[in-house]
This record gives sequence, C-alpha cells and structure tokens, in this order.
Amino acid sequence: MFSWITRLWNRFYEKRPNTAQFLMFFILSNGVTVLQLVLMPLFRSIFDQTGLVDISFQVMPVGSNLDGSQFYIFDYAAGPIQADGTGGGLAYFLAVQITIAIAQVINFFAQRKITFRANNSVWKAAMWYFIAYVIITIAAGAAQGFYKVPIYNLFIDTWGMGSTGETIADVITMIINSAIAFWVFFPIFKIIFKHVPEDEASVTSDAEPDAEAAPAGRIAAGPAADDAAEGTPGSPAR
Repeated sequence: MFSWITRLWNRFYEKRPNTAQFLMFFILSNGVTVLQLVLMPLFRSIFDQTGLVDISFQVMPVGSNLDGSQFYIFDYAAGPIQADGTGGGLAYFLAVQITIAIAQVINFFAQRKITFRANNSVWKAAMWYFIAYVIITIAAGAAQGFYKVPIYNLFIDTWGMGSTGETIADVITMIINSAIAFWVFFPIFKIIFKHVPEDEASVTSDAEPDAEAAPAGRIAAGPAADDAAEGTPGSPAR
C-alpha cells in the first residue's frame, strides 16, 4: 500500500514540483507545530519550578509602548505570568526558545530531505538557515508586543479563565509564531535547498578516473612501444 502511495507521490512531484513541495512543507510544518504545542507546556512546567521565573529578561529596547513604558523586543519581566501577558521571566523565555530551537532543527532536516530533496552542501544551507532563524526570532519577538498582551488579557482577565486561559493563550501565541515562520521559511528554503541533478553531480567524478587512466595506459604501453621502436633484442637486422 505504502509503495503505491510513494509511486503516486513521486509522479506528482515530477509533474508539479512546486505544488508538491508546498503541500509537503505544509504537512511537515504542521507536524512540527504540534510538537511545539507538546514541548512548550512541558518546558514551562519544568522551568516554572526554578528560580528562573524571578529573573527578568528584557532586552533590545526599541521605542515605547502606548502607555509610555519602554518597549522590549524580548519582554519577559520577573515573576509569574500576569493577566496582561507580561512576566514569566527567564523561565518563560527559555521555554519558548528551546521549544522553537528543537522544532526548527527537526524541521531543517525533514524539509531538506523530504520536501526539497536537496543534495547541495548541508553546511552552507545550515549557515543560511541559522541566519534566517535569528532574524525571524527577533522579528517574531517584536511582533509579540502587538498581540501577546490582548490575547492573554482576553483569556485570563476578561473571560476569567485563570490558569486554563493562560495555557490557551500559550497555545495561540505558539500557533501565531509558527504561522509567521511558515510563510517566511518556505521561500527561504526554496533558495537554500537545491537539488542538483545526479548526471551533473557525477560529471566531475566520472572525468577524474578517465584522466587518471590515460597516463596509466601510456605507462603500460611504454615498454611495448620502446621494443617496437628499437627492435627486439637478438632479432636479425634487415
């Protein structure tokens, strides 16, 4: 059964590679998002039991909020999560970033191998992926300043859902981050993941043995050629 599905998919991939890549990218990205939704609460529950909650992590100040307070791209004030979504400290920051990092490492290899069937340099692709990851992380952190507070305030304070509302807000926030990464990473992957045709990749490797075989052939033919030119020892002169 699976072999039939594989053959069908391979034919579709050959006829419509761009569409096939987008569909597979969508499937794998959603799988990675589910993984993040599982890991995020797990890491939060671990770090919330440490003193990291009471360590403030507010970096990259840029401008001001509407109320005049300082705006941080990464704004995790010390203490538990408040009704307005602020707080969480270093514990919350680490829970988010470790979750995303694990998910993106898995996503990198899965998309490279399955979606784009790339066979170019993995190190060069990883370098550009890391650069894109850092830039997107900063951009997503800045974007949280616009939607994080209203979401947490809605579920925790307005609807009075308490810790359940906090968990729901965590999930929604993670989904938004994943959605941003989805639309940004696809065109990036199209650039950094390349599939070089096997015929082109083998041209160099095929040419090298031929180049080495030629001198060997001349060396092997050398003694025979010398005998023909000088005459075989002991043969009568004509």
